[in-house]
Amino acid sequence: MENSAALSTKKDYRVPFGTVSITDEAVKLINKALESKWVTRGKYVQEFEEEFAALFGAKFAVAVSSGTDADAIACATLYDEGAQRGDEVIVPALTFVATANAVVQAGFRPVFVDVDRNTLNMNPDAIEAVITPKTRAIMPVHLMGKPAAMDRIMDIARRHYLTVIEDAAEAHGAELNGKKIGTIGAMAAFSLYAAHIVTTIEGGIILTNSPKLAEAMQSLRNHGMVNKFEFSRIGFSAKMNEIEAAVGLGNIAIFEDILGKRRRNLLYLIDLFQEFDEYFITLREEDHEKIGPHAFSIILREKLPFTKESFVEFLDQEGVDSRNLFYSIPTQCPSYQFLGHKLGDFPEAEYCADNGTHIGIHQDIELNQLDYVAEVVKKFLKQNL
Repeated sequence: MENSAALSTKKDYRVPFGTVSITDEAVKLINKALESKWVTRGKYVQEFEEEFAALFGAKFAVAVSSGTDADAIACATLYDEGAQRGDEVIVPALTFVATANAVVQAGFRPVFVDVDRNTLNMNPDAIEAVITPKTRAIMPVHLMGKPAAMDRIMDIARRHYLTVIEDAAEAHGAELNGKKIGTIGAMAAFSLYAAHIVTTIEGGIILTNSPKLAEAMQSLRNHGMVNKFEFSRIGFSAKMNEIEAAVGLGNIAIFEDILGKRRRNLLYLIDLFQEFDEYFITLREEDHEKIGPHAFSIILREKLPFTKESFVEFLDQEGVDSRNLFYSIPTQCPSYQFLGHKLGDFPEAEYCADNGTHIGIHQDIELNQLDYVAEVVKKFLKQNL
């Protein structure tokens, strides 16, 4: 039996944004960990790493305390390859701010490229123009679980001798040309936050096929330690604990069920929103890809007689929970003003931020709730066109 509790929201929504699944088996493992009095990183963390790696077809997995730490530790491995503090990592302008924060926390400078509003992902045409002698890596984000243009990104990286770090925070179960997202770049960082398909409530994990990178990550998550109190790197305090790993093991056991329900909801909502294509840009799944659904993005098209704010307010009034579609980090997040960008430098990311929202399609949402979402959208359009 599975215990699913909605994430905290400001009211009881008819269609809530998120959920978290904690299985009975996970509760048993938590109790065993508590009874053993060994709750820091131990056998359950190791078991979780092994099962996560096997699930995604990677050789190694390194569990850490958050998705942000996963990104930062992946970046920090670049120092083993000769990178210097202040070197550059290319990231998309539109993503959750943690992607850029992790680059800064690792001691690098984020260099932003614009996105494609139809995919929400990094525009590969914009990458080569920002590559400099200080560029060390490209970090594409698979936003909303939709795969980025990895074939082109990998080709650019090979030609310029750059490392590719996939930010797969929201892309559990996604595939591109038959390859699992998370196994295409040199490394891939996943978030295990409560809203994601595999969750440890808080947490993150990094995948790689390189034993050298895996060893560096294991050191970096524990202050750079290689032996007891021997420190070879400047590291982080970012270990996962046994309680979190127990929750993660429970989620891995029901991974296919969660992924299947989310994909059912995604494809159903894609079909429903075809009726509204004149007014909204929404996720599409191409023949060569498989989205690992996190949420369903809705972006207003240009020159409509209503605003995103009025649309979101109406959704809220009708009991449909939503979230803003992130921001253009370099131009709409005050914390990144130090980089010197100005509004207009990343028009696609800024358009998505100004005109986009996203709603839940998680495993606890049923098809009749998605039918209700479509009814609410119809009602809004009838009143505002």
